Amino acid sequence: MSNCKIDHSSEDVKKKLQEQSPFLNTKLVEKCLLFLSTDTSQTELNELFHLLKKYDLSTDEEKNVRNQKIEVLISN
Repeated sequence: MSNCKIDHSSEDVKKKLQEQSPFLNTKLVEKCLLFLSTDTSQTELNELFHLLKKYDLSTDEEKNVRNQKIEVLISN
């Protein structure tokens, strides 16, 4: 994902997750919500936001890559 100079709040990320949830696996959405309910660093918030950004416009291959990156991020 591209590097962005904007810090995204937890609320920004939750909103983006809600917008993209129709295109994501339900279990992954639940895991993301659980992850966001914990003490999450700014770096993690930014990374998750950008993995979710334009998810719906991604190819299936890109979605698989993003899903794997999301799983790694939220499992740490």
